[in-house]
Amino acid sequence: MKYQILYQDAFPAVEFELEQKESIKAESDAMISMSATVDVDGSMEGGIFQGIGRMLAGEKFFFQTLTASRGDGKVLLAPAIPGGIVDVELDGTYSLCVQKDGFLAGTSGIEVSSQMQNLFQGLFSREGFFIVKVKGRGTVFLNSFGAIHAVNLAAGEEAIVDNGHLVAWPDYMQYSMEKASKGWISSFTSGEALVCRFRGPGTVLIQTRNPRPFGGWVRQFIPTSN
Repeated sequence: MKYQILYQDAFPAVEFELEQKESIKAESDAMISMSATVDVDGSMEGGIFQGIGRMLAGEKFFFQTLTASRGDGKVLLAPAIPGGIVDVELDGTYSLCVQKDGFLAGTSGIEVSSQMQNLFQGLFSREGFFIVKVKGRGTVFLNSFGAIHAVNLAAGEEAIVDNGHLVAWPDYMQYSMEKASKGWISSFTSGEALVCRFRGPGTVLIQTRNPRPFGGWVRQFIPTSN
């Protein structure tokens, strides 16, 4: 399948060139435009329970499947939030753990489900008790709030990441949550509180903006009714 990520510097989109009978799976409502030869259908992949799990992980219950049914065609997709788009090739040997709203699209060999975190991670991480899990063979397209930056860790190397900036990481990389500073008071007054410690080898994808502080910044401009 041919594709290109357009306008990567600002408000990117992905353009796919589908051959006849070829299809792409995408987040519900991600389609901007498509050729007249392409059909779009809603689908509930994996049954009701997987659909509910995806909803608990912050994704939609349904996907849209776009198929070039009547000849070759083009499809243009984009996420709902402003930020970057990155393509990741999966070879079937591992899965990607993805933040809420991080999945944009995937080729036909990609499966999107959910995974439950442990009690501590579920209570204190931004992701909640469920995270999105992407597996299979093919290409997955992830989106972020802000630009996407890859943190490449060698074996034994560690990195600390604010959990509000996480986008995706391979499931073979274990991470732990801990205080940002040595003491709880310093952790909270620093504005960081809890952070995630990742240990290599592996690559952690992070986003340059955190939606929660941005939401707080926007709220100050919203008029309040008396």
